[in-house]
Amino acid sequence: MADQQLSPDWPAGVHPPGAETFEQTAVVWLFDQVPADYRLHGVLRRHPVALARLVRHHVAGCLEGARQGYRTLRLDLRDYLPPHALDQVMNAYLEEGRRAAATLRAVDLVDEALRGAATRPEE
Repeated sequence: MADQQLSPDWPAGVHPPGAETFEQTAVVWLFDQVPADYRLHGVLRRHPVALARLVRHHVAGCLEGARQGYRTLRLDLRDYLPPHALDQVMNAYLEEGRRAAATLRAVDLVDEALRGAATRPEE
């Protein structure tokens, strides 16, 4: 699959699906998207599809948190921050929201590829 086209949203450092090291690089990248304590769960390393699902929910939660923070910042902190600081915090929420949205798109691509590569367990 060396000639396959990867989406521009495909994460750097994750080898393409079909490459011998795809799953290994996907697992490393996915763990990098969540708090380090997630590495304590061996089941996530053994089952990358489960890891991708967990990472997706974590990143989606971060995105929603950034959106909620952006929506409520001015009301919540107007009495505690000067206007220029409110603007700067709003920009931080925007940047983090964009970053989380881009990460979520990449997680979805890796998840889809892992599902395509996974074999279903015997019943």
